[in-house]
Amino acid sequence: MAHSKSKDIIKAFKFEKKPLPRIVVDENIPETFAIQCRHCDEPDCVFACISGALYKDPETGKVLHDESKCVGCFSCVMACTFGGIVIDFENRKVVKCDLCEELEYPMCVRMCPNEALVFEEGK
Repeated sequence: MAHSKSKDIIKAFKFEKKPLPRIVVDENIPETFAIQCRHCDEPDCVFACISGALYKDPETGKVLHDESKCVGCFSCVMACTFGGIVIDFENRKVVKCDLCEELEYPMCVRMCPNEALVFEEGK
């Protein structure tokens, strides 16, 4: 929902084309696990990115993606040991968690009904 046009959960679900999820939930019942970007200290995906589309923000420590620079080589997908980068086959690009850069707090953490997701500021 955080990456939808309306930013409204009902409108986004009923009327909009769904953006690709930035977090994938592995549902191996009875256990589930959120697969997402870990914003690593030394991110292999950034080192593997041939176009500079993935970069680590030195101020926040977030690993961010500049879609305009992405060439769709998917090197980052192969380099990420956590599976935190999702392929957008339609646009031949990738998407990943940006910790809801435009919001004060990540939407997934705020909306998790079981409070299973926790957000901790980096050092």
